[in-house]
Amino acid sequence: MKKFDKDRLILGFAGPVLALVVALVLTTVVLLASGRNPFEPYRIMFESASYVDVQVLIVNQAGTYYLAALAVAVGFRMNLFNIGVDGQYRLAAMLAALVGASVDLPGPLHIALIVIVAMLVGAFWSGIAGFLKTTRGVSEVVSTIMLNSIATALVAWMILPKNFGEQPAGSNNLTTGEIPESGWFPGLPMGDQAGEIYGFTFVAAGCGLLYWFVLNRTRFGFDLRATGASESAAQASGVDAKKMILTSMLISGAVAGLAGMPTLLGDTHTYSLDFPTGIGFTGITIALLGRNNPLGIAFSALLIAFLDKSSASLDQYGYEKEIATIMQGLIVISVVVSYELVRRYGVRRQQQKVGEELAAGHAIKTEKEAAL
Repeated sequence: MKKFDKDRLILGFAGPVLALVVALVLTTVVLLASGRNPFEPYRIMFESASYVDVQVLIVNQAGTYYLAALAVAVGFRMNLFNIGVDGQYRLAAMLAALVGASVDLPGPLHIALIVIVAMLVGAFWSGIAGFLKTTRGVSEVVSTIMLNSIATALVAWMILPKNFGEQPAGSNNLTTGEIPESGWFPGLPMGDQAGEIYGFTFVAAGCGLLYWFVLNRTRFGFDLRATGASESAAQASGVDAKKMILTSMLISGAVAGLAGMPTLLGDTHTYSLDFPTGIGFTGITIALLGRNNPLGIAFSALLIAFLDKSSASLDQYGYEKEIATIMQGLIVISVVVSYELVRRYGVRRQQQKVGEELAAGHAIKTEKEAAL
């Protein structure tokens, strides 16, 4: 039976908790410096989150964030920084919406087609970066940033009415056309006023369970974690490091493609100019805060979604809703600093424990020699 490691558990919680406390304190300082009540915005946000309709919005947003963060976390566990999740997500959502609007199939088949297209597009776009890294040694950070820009340009070109897009009458918006109702993913109704929880949010939760199982209970997951910890050591033990890098980028991109499905299949049923952006970058924050753990990522996704949705009512009380954005930015900075502090403390604590065990062993040996 595996021994319970109390120190490891404490250190695992210490980083995120310290980051949140520091972000909260710094946000309070910013409010004080601007001459505002430092506690009133928090009260307003918690009061707003007590309404069922806002809670539904938070859960739905968290589902999207969760998938984006899982995509980032797959790369992180492989020691890869897939900063291109946002481009993969948008391009996948756009092409999936385009395909979904152009066919009319029975419900399950229609939904499956849209999801598969999204995963394939995301995997392909991320695979370009993986291919460049394994064949030419190009940093995935550089290549995925560039691919984000290319994806943005491609989406802007494809959605033009003269290409594949449509412009609804009397509107300046551009869309890919509405997906037939057979391609809508059913949700969980929460009442007439509250709306419904996207059905794909539950699929996102299932993806989290699959992520945990693959990483911790399969040979592939072990090879992935081993290669991420030390590429040279893993290669020496028989693992094809380049294959693992490419495979990880493909999986990361496929999950990124899923990130747009809760909104596409549960709400908008089309891709348009006002489709949510920046999801991939928020996913990086969430993956960092959740320490690449599926449960930690879930709590982090709910936290960031809470800040997003509950802050919408701040304007009504004379506070800028950007307070939540400031807090999210401070969380990112605090995460980096707090994790490094916790890591250094953990190293010192481990060295101290080793020293204590060696000293105890030496004392026992001395006592035995003295007894003889």
